[in-house]
Amino acid sequence: MMRGFIITAVLLAALQLAQAQKGGESTYSFLGLTNSAKVAAMGGEVVSLLDDDINLVFHNPALLSPGMHNNLSLNYVNYFAGVNFGYASYAYSLENVGNFAAGMHYVNYGTFDRTDEMGEQQGTFRASEYALNLFYSRHVLDSALTVGVNLKPIFSSLEQYTSFGLAMDLGLSYHFEKSLTTVGLVLKNMGAQLSSYTSTRESLPFEIQAGVSQGLAHAPFRFTVTFQHLERWDLSYSVQDDELSFSGSEEAKSGFDSFADKLMRHVILSTEFLIGKNFHVEVGYNYKRRKEMVVSSRPGMVGFSAGFGFRVSKFHFSFGRASYHLAGGTSHFSLTTNLSEFYR
Repeated sequence: MMRGFIITAVLLAALQLAQAQKGGESTYSFLGLTNSAKVAAMGGEVVSLLDDDINLVFHNPALLSPGMHNNLSLNYVNYFAGVNFGYASYAYSLENVGNFAAGMHYVNYGTFDRTDEMGEQQGTFRASEYALNLFYSRHVLDSALTVGVNLKPIFSSLEQYTSFGLAMDLGLSYHFEKSLTTVGLVLKNMGAQLSSYTSTRESLPFEIQAGVSQGLAHAPFRFTVTFQHLERWDLSYSVQDDELSFSGSEEAKSGFDSFADKLMRHVILSTEFLIGKNFHVEVGYNYKRRKEMVVSSRPGMVGFSAGFGFRVSKFHFSFGRASYHLAGGTSHFSLTTNLSEFYR
C-alpha cells in the first residue's frame, strides 16, 4: 500500500512541478492556512519537529507517531475581516499496522450581501471551504525513518458556485537519536480540481517544504529551520497598472543582495524554550512574510511571531500570535488531550 502511495505521489509531483504556481495563481488557497497555535508561533510552517503534538501532522504526515495514539485536538483562529477557520483531528495507532489520523479543516468567510448591478439588495449568501484529512504513517529502517501520506478530499462553496477537489501530501522524516536532530521533507497538495466553479479548471497550491530541527542535550532549547516553496526559486514579484505600482522585492540590488533576498524568502527560523514537560515558549521569524507585508515607514513586528503552551490536568493549551501587517495579526488557540487519560 505504501509503495503505491509513493509511486502515485512521484507522478503527481512531476506533473505539479511542470506547472508550479505563485500565490494567487491556484485554487483552494485555504489549504495553506496555519491552524496550530504552536506552528503559528514558529513562523507558520514546521515539517521536522519530532513531538507528540497531533497538530504537527497537518504540516507533515510523517510526523504522525504512536505517541499520538487516542489524541484529540481542536484549533480555532479568528482571522481578518470576520473570517474564521479551524481544524479538529484524532489519531489512533495499531501495532504492526501503522498510525492513522483523521482531521477536518474548514474556513468560514462569513455572510455577504447579494446585490444586482444597480446595487439593489437581493438577500445574502455565505461562503466556506472544507478539507477532510486522512493520514497514515509507518516507521521503516528501525523506526529512524517514517513515511506518511495525507489524502484530502476538498469541497468549496462560494455563493452559487461549488467545486470538488482531491489532493495528497507525501512526507518523510528521519530522526538522528544521538545528535537530537530531525529532518523532514513534504510534498504538499498534489492533485487536481475534479469539478470546477466554471468551465475552467485551476491548479492546486502545490508546494515542496523541508526542515531541520535541532535539540540540545544540556539546555532547554530546540531550534528549527524550515524551507518553504522549494519548487520555485524566485518568490519575489511585482504588480503594476495605471494606478498601482508595487514590488515585492527591493530595487537596485547588487548581485549578492538579490541572491540573499531570494534565498531568505524560502527560510523560516524558529526557537523553542522547553520548561519541563508542562510549559513551552516559541518565537519565529518569516522573512518572506515580512518582505511582502511590511510598511517601510512603520515596519513594526511584521514577520515575527511568538506563543506559549502549558498543561493543566489532562489538557494542553497553546496560544500563538503572528504579526502579518501594520493593521494587525492573528491569534491562534489550540486544545489537545489524550482521551486514554479519562478512563485509566
